[in-house]
Amino acid sequence: MEEEFLLVDAESRAAVPLAREVLARVGGLPGGEVHGELHATQVEFASGVCTRVDELREQLTGGRRRLARAARDVGALLVPAGAPVLGGAPPPRLEDERFGRITELYRGQVADYQCCGCHVHVGVPDRETAVAVLNHLRPWLPTLLALSVNSPFAHGRDTGFGSWRMVEQSRFPGSGVPPRFASAAAYDAAVDRLVACGVVVDRGMSFWLARLSPRYPTVEVRAADTAATVDRAVAQAVLTRALVDRALADLAEGREGPDLDDQVLAAAVWTASRYGLDGPGVDPWRGVRVPATDLVAALARHVGITQVEAEDGGARMQRRLAAGPELSGVRGTMEAGAGGRAPGEAEVGGSGSENLVAVVDALAAACIGEPEPGNPPS
Repeated sequence: MEEEFLLVDAESRAAVPLAREVLARVGGLPGGEVHGELHATQVEFASGVCTRVDELREQLTGGRRRLARAARDVGALLVPAGAPVLGGAPPPRLEDERFGRITELYRGQVADYQCCGCHVHVGVPDRETAVAVLNHLRPWLPTLLALSVNSPFAHGRDTGFGSWRMVEQSRFPGSGVPPRFASAAAYDAAVDRLVACGVVVDRGMSFWLARLSPRYPTVEVRAADTAATVDRAVAQAVLTRALVDRALADLAEGREGPDLDDQVLAAAVWTASRYGLDGPGVDPWRGVRVPATDLVAALARHVGITQVEAEDGGARMQRRLAAGPELSGVRGTMEAGAGGRAPGEAEVGGSGSENLVAVVDALAAACIGEPEPGNPPS
């Protein structure tokens, strides 16, 4: 699992380009790695391969704490937000050959692009299976986004959206829900076409909300904003794992992923980014507006959260989760809902500069704070 974070000045709360200084102070981690991103205002923690939820929770908590401590050492705060809450000068990029090619291609599109996401990798047997799993995931990606929205403020203003990160990401070529692919060869051909058209820098780059990882034997789901808390990050991982497990089970019984209208799916993504769970969603099967919470309930039924039974030594992580407190923790997070509000927004209200500083402080505190009610401690 990969989590991206912003670095902000501890005094002004504006994004600050201290990635190199922070990464140099983190050192080695017992689980996972830290990396830089396109801009020097961002850092990333990537967990190791985890087979248990408590293992993932421990790694995410440890990575956040080490990064937050290193940030404090250089006068910064680690902020888990999908977009910079306060404005500032366009940030410098990290010196990297590939980042240089990205900057040259997208120019002003990435000059101030400091959005942060949460990416979940799930292992699959092979590339053909991975593409078939992608087809099953397509209708659920907007709901994963709606559960995660964590960027209502961006560059000093209230955007009116739950996820401004998704609005900014939608400007890139080939963004959104991936097409339905008949085979791994068809998937590869589509990526090759984007490269040949000159709109992505290489085969390792695409902006789909779920894709085959260019580096690992996994399906990579990239729908979510960076989570404000470890609990919400873990919930994204558990739900994604459960969706992949359900897809694999359906494929084993000969059920392929549904063939859904791409325009309806695009409408579902936009609606999820606009409202989160705080309003309507779009039913991707019927192409109609429904309460977003109805889609969350459908997701829960689909993966068996309300009825799954414990199985000792079961092959699927979803089944193993059912034996412990983690799945009830996911239920608690889903019931609380990410909504369209950053932590602290309900308390401070409005979007004046003082209030936005309070939002940044609340996010920084939530990053390594206490578990949400009903969830197990880290």
